[in-house]
Amino acid sequence: MKRLTPSVTHSDSLQGLPDILEPGLSVVFCGINPGVQAASSGRHFAGRGNRFWRVVHLAGFTPEQISPQDDRTLLQYGCGLTTAVSRPTARAGELSQWEFKAAATEFERKIERYAPQCVAFLGKMAISAMSGERDIHWGLQPAAFGGARAWVLPNPSGLNRTFSLDALVMAYRELRLAVAPVGSV
Repeated sequence: MKRLTPSVTHSDSLQGLPDILEPGLSVVFCGINPGVQAASSGRHFAGRGNRFWRVVHLAGFTPEQISPQDDRTLLQYGCGLTTAVSRPTARAGELSQWEFKAAATEFERKIERYAPQCVAFLGKMAISAMSGERDIHWGLQPAAFGGARAWVLPNPSGLNRTFSLDALVMAYRELRLAVAPVGSV
């Protein structure tokens, strides 16, 4: 009798990304989960087609475009990075609802612990699964998450072609203006 062994893919052997967080940030950007290229490099939003770094620069969060290799410098601008689910995948659709539900309590505690002004979910998938709400709209959410104002922004993944670069920048700029100290914009 032939013994069946589970297949292991490259993404199964990858580790999640380290958080880039410190207490009291203006915004924590929350990706759904690490992509395979980001997890392989150990850098957030390292995928070739990912528009995150360009968008946060054009929206006014950073004075110049940061490269994924310098992802920790985002802290200098009052912003941090994390993911809702730590398991890397080639596509976010590979995650199960169970994985989001299993991560929800610890993720909310993390946001409470670091106490950012806002947590910005990149896409509707994670916040919908974690909150149990199906009718999620873009922008500021009616309920806080982990004590922070919750925002939902379009996912900057290169796989998300529903939003043009200009549309992404406009959505992210709305958040930037909402968290900007008076007189700083």
